[in-house]
Amino acid sequence: MPLLEIRGLETFYGKIKVLHGITIAVTEGQIATVLGSNGAGKTTLLRTISGIVEAEYGQIIFRGQRIERLDTDRIVQAGIAHVPQGRLIFSELTVEENLKLGAYTQRSHDGMETVFSYFPLLKDRLAQYAGTLSGGEQQMLAISRALMSKPKLILLDEPSLGLSPKLVQEIFHILKRLNEDGLTILLVEQNVNLALDICDYAYVLKNGRIFLSGNPEKVRQEELVRESYLGEGKGKYIKRAKIWGRQ
Repeated sequence: MPLLEIRGLETFYGKIKVLHGITIAVTEGQIATVLGSNGAGKTTLLRTISGIVEAEYGQIIFRGQRIERLDTDRIVQAGIAHVPQGRLIFSELTVEENLKLGAYTQRSHDGMETVFSYFPLLKDRLAQYAGTLSGGEQQMLAISRALMSKPKLILLDEPSLGLSPKLVQEIFHILKRLNEDGLTILLVEQNVNLALDICDYAYVLKNGRIFLSGNPEKVRQEELVRESYLGEGKGKYIKRAKIWGRQ
């Protein structure tokens, strides 16, 4: 049984349907990635899983239990943590206060030392206001805050956004370590090569539907993916516009 299974998921913003019958599965211990152009529905998918956006139709099954009608705090308690796009840390609170807020469902702060084993820099920043951290440090804090809830599954939305190549490599190295230590990851990422380098399985969204899925090498070799994301192939600009509706 998959750790996370989504069946026929449909999500709306008002009267506009964003997700059209999404069906995916994430196995325990896996890194799964979701790729797609801007507006394809990637962020909406993660927001629906975590209960920020309500699912109109379909099922979200986590550890054998349906969660699509649960409140967000209940979903966190069930074992899912969400690191949103743009980090969304509490900039006027200290690093320590942000971390403690991440542990509110645990009623304990004993996860801090574990967090520091992955992000030792934060231990020296505990009293610092989060808004004064660099972009990379803020991303480390956002991930660490999510880890404080001791999740079984972490949802990561564009963790490389706005970071230098060096910091991106560091963040992805830590994500790989977290996965090797047992954390299951569902990743939305703009850096297609990096995402495919670390994932076990990939889904490609197009206009709110699953366009392609498979192991990373299969996805990497798909002609339309190579042309649209990896800058390969003849006539890529014309085909890219047709593929992603930018005509």
